[in-house]
Amino acid sequence: MTKTSSNVTGVSFLMLSALIFSLQNIAVKWIGGDYSILEIVTFRSLIALPFTLLFYRYEGKRGLPTTQRHTLEYVRGAFLFLSYTTHFMGLAALPLADVESIRFSAPLMITFLSVVMLGEKVGPRRWLALIVGFVGVLFIVRPGSVTFNLGSIFILISVLFYALNVMLTRRLQTTDSSATMAYYSSLVYLVAAFVLAPLPAIVGGIPDAHPSIAFLLRAWTMPTFLDWIIMSGLGLVWAGGMYCMARAYSAAQASVVAPFEYVSLPINIMWGFVIWQEIPTLMTLAGAFLTLSSGMYILYRERNGR
Repeated sequence: MTKTSSNVTGVSFLMLSALIFSLQNIAVKWIGGDYSILEIVTFRSLIALPFTLLFYRYEGKRGLPTTQRHTLEYVRGAFLFLSYTTHFMGLAALPLADVESIRFSAPLMITFLSVVMLGEKVGPRRWLALIVGFVGVLFIVRPGSVTFNLGSIFILISVLFYALNVMLTRRLQTTDSSATMAYYSSLVYLVAAFVLAPLPAIVGGIPDAHPSIAFLLRAWTMPTFLDWIIMSGLGLVWAGGMYCMARAYSAAQASVVAPFEYVSLPINIMWGFVIWQEIPTLMTLAGAFLTLSSGMYILYRERNGR
């Protein structure tokens, strides 16, 4: 396979993964008004866990995934659990376009943490890009305005924990395979969801709670057959999306593939309009443009080693 065809294959798989992951947003937003996010995470993890073993077999290995770095794996799993949970808490209160626009501040957060935690050097141009991206986030979140939504804060928290996960993944990828990391993160998801399951009963119902808070504290209920299928399907969606993403980055250079992750924004805008008649505001579009532009510039600078 030529370099060009490999890049085309990688980009194709990346765009397919973006489409698959958008289905996850739709499913959670669709049933989120009736169930707790912890209940949804539990069902999703129960279905996803066996698929991590299939990935492990696909890597040519046998038995259960093992690691010599259990602490890092568990901490990484906790970061992912917090990122996943807060992401969908925000999704319960925000239009899909706002969620995706804020989520694309992840490259900015990763670059910032790389400087703070890893001591990486960043030039003045990338610092300027970080500032521009931060301004873009402010456009979308609009703190202090009458349109401010607490869900935006949960998406930003999700981005922070995702960036912390990336920091740990960079350390773990030298010794642990992708399937091993997926296996341990799914285990942490299950344990965390079960540990927090009594939280709604302990705290009790909060009258007129914000949709994000209500999503977390809602009591567990027996899902209907259709909703059980949807919750279980989240595990299949996760497995399919992760497989396509892994294929994308294995078939082509990361610097070629990574910019195409931004295709998920128009995909989610489309779903938001088609299903919920959501139309992004001009401020959201302006903020998304600034955030995406700064993120793309940072990727460009990293690709050229500057």
